[in-house]
Amino acid sequence: MQSLALVDDWPVEHAAAGVVGADGTVRGTRGDTARRFPLASVTKPLVAWAALVAVEEEAVTLDQPAGPEGSTVRHLLAHTSGLAFGEHRAVAEPGTRRLYSSAGFEVLAATIEEATGIAFADYLHEALLAPLGMAATTLDGSPGHGATASVDDLLRLAAEMQAPTLLHADTVREATSVQFPGLNGTIPGFGHQKPNDWGLGVELRDGKSPHWTGSRNAPGTFGHFGQSGTFLWVDPEAGAACVALADRDFGDWAKTAWPALSDAVLADL
Repeated sequence: MQSLALVDDWPVEHAAAGVVGADGTVRGTRGDTARRFPLASVTKPLVAWAALVAVEEEAVTLDQPAGPEGSTVRHLLAHTSGLAFGEHRAVAEPGTRRLYSSAGFEVLAATIEEATGIAFADYLHEALLAPLGMAATTLDGSPGHGATASVDDLLRLAAEMQAPTLLHADTVREATSVQFPGLNGTIPGFGHQKPNDWGLGVELRDGKSPHWTGSRNAPGTFGHFGQSGTFLWVDPEAGAACVALADRDFGDWAKTAWPALSDAVLADL
C-alpha cells in the first residue's frame, strides 16, 4: 500500500505502520513492524479486551460495582466512573460526565486481579496476548498506559477486533456501541466534544471534529491513540484496520499526519 509510505516523512526518528483486513490478511506494512514501541494509552484497548474475556468467563460482570460509589466495571471501561485522569479520586458522580481516566483502568485491572486471583499482567497474557500470538507485547506499568508492543502484534489484535475468536460477536458489538449516550467530554489534544461517545475501552469516531482519524473514516470507526505517538483504528465500513507507532510524543505534528495517513489508507483500500 503506497499510502503507508507517508510515515517515511513524519518528523520522527522511527515509525512503523500496517493495515489488516477483516479477513486477517495484512494488506501492507511500512517500517520495522517488529520494533517495540511504548503504547501509552493504546494500552487501554488491550486491557479492555482482556476485561471482556473476564466478563465472558464470568469472573466479573459489566454492571458489578467497581471504583467509586455508584460506579461499575462498565463505567470504568467507558470513562464515566467520575475518577480523575491520573488519580484514584472521584471528581464527578458516575454516569454524569465523560472524564477520560487512566486511573479508572488501574481500578479495572485491580478488580479483575481480585476476582481471578491472577496478577493482571499475567491475566492479560493468558487471556489475550498468548492466544493471539502477541509475543512482543508486555505490560510493564500502569494498565492505563504502560504496555509496549510492535505493529505486527497490534495488527493481530486489530484482526481479532474485526473477526473475534476470543469473544462472542455480541460482546464486541456491545464494546463498540455507545455507552452512556449523550455525555460530553474532552479528547486529550482535540478539545471538548459534544457528545463525546465511547464504547467499552475504545473511542467511537461518530461525527467528532477535529479528530485523530481521517475525514474518510466512517462514523462507526473505533480505536484509540496514545500520547507516545501511537494509534490503532478499526473501520468496519472499510473492512480494515490501521496501526501506526512512532517514537515521538503526540503533538501538532500528529494532528496533521495521522488524519492524512488515515485518509490515504482508506483511499488506497
